Amino acid sequence: MKPEDITAKIRVALPDAVVTLKDLTGTQDHWEAQVISSAFEGKSLIQRHRMVFSALADEMTLDVKTPAEAG
Repeated sequence: MKPEDITAKIRVALPDAVVTLKDLTGTQDHWEAQVISSAFEGKSLIQRHRMVFSALADEMTLDVKTPAEAG
């Protein structure tokens, strides 16, 4: 995903966001993001993460299981 697409999706969810992205591998497939927004006021760290991840939900798929479920 291109950095401008990531930034745009975050800003749809958090219009005042200041987004800084760092390409961790040089291949534009692993990103570190710093997101600054007044919408985070009074929110816990996990709530803040959920707000950002929900903005990117279409691009992220997670398959999480216990060892028994993966069996």
